[in-house]
Amino acid sequence: MVESMTLEQSPPAQELAVSTLAVVADPVRWRLLAELARSGTRCVCDLQPVGQVAPNVLSYHLKVLRDAGLVTSAKRGRWVDYTLASGAADRLRAALPTADVLVANSP
Repeated sequence: MVESMTLEQSPPAQELAVSTLAVVADPVRWRLLAELARSGTRCVCDLQPVGQVAPNVLSYHLKVLRDAGLVTSAKRGRWVDYTLASGAADRLRAALPTADVLVANSP
């Protein structure tokens, strides 16, 4: 399991946390991740209503999530299935500093 972010993290770990949070800061990508976490593997055709965007825009957002390592994809005939990547939930949890860390390091 990935440890929660501390304010004393190494610069590479902080960069990974910040880049992860930047990826999920978009509302469309957040909805897509939430749907995949809730329902498991989904066909891109099933994700269209979740994204509430044009097909080309949905493809862009799924590519951003895939490039960030938060989702995986598998081709199935003409369709592509998407799944939350292994460890993605732990990575998201680790990107957020815990309340204890924030309180301990506040002035």
